[in-house]
Amino acid sequence: MTYAGKDWRQAPETAEQMFEVFLIMRQLHELLWYLTESLTLEAARSIHDELRLALEKTEHLTLLSPDSLVQIDVVSHRSEVNTLLLKTSELVRAQRQKKNTQGRQKNFGRGADLMGANLRKADLRGANLRGAYLIAADLKGADLRAADLIGADFRDTELSGADLSESIFLTQPQLNAAKGDAATKLPPSLTRPTHWSMSGA
Repeated sequence: MTYAGKDWRQAPETAEQMFEVFLIMRQLHELLWYLTESLTLEAARSIHDELRLALEKTEHLTLLSPDSLVQIDVVSHRSEVNTLLLKTSELVRAQRQKKNTQGRQKNFGRGADLMGANLRKADLRGANLRGAYLIAADLKGADLRAADLIGADFRDTELSGADLSESIFLTQPQLNAAKGDAATKLPPSLTRPTHWSMSGA
């Protein structure tokens, strides 16, 4: 543990640094999640060595002392890792596109405004939804296999019956912010939120 189990109330003089370190550690652990997932993707095998090195470097950063952590250039490190995550995304989505029998790969562009959009039963296999605003969008029954969902905003997004089983870079907080049901297919590493409906789509 960075502060050996102490919190800012026990050591008020470290409060400011603790909050700064917390934000840095949260970013590093987010990167660890994405890198670990990337190493499980067969489509990205050609860059697994690079991903593994990035994972080891990120793990090393999490072990630094608080004084050292606040000195690291997190923005630069995120940029380096993001380059690899983009490559991973391109490889995974390209492989999915080869399997698709109709349509072309969907690329909405980073930060696409899809708030309240009607995407019910949409074929979004291999779609680029990085950072997309999907607030209150209707994705009921949509196929999101191999879709890149890194940073997508799923607040109040309807995911009942949607297939996210092979989507990439999806996190638990994103799911927790969305609405779904027992028919929503999830990646094995994630858990169905308790507030979701237990009925099928």
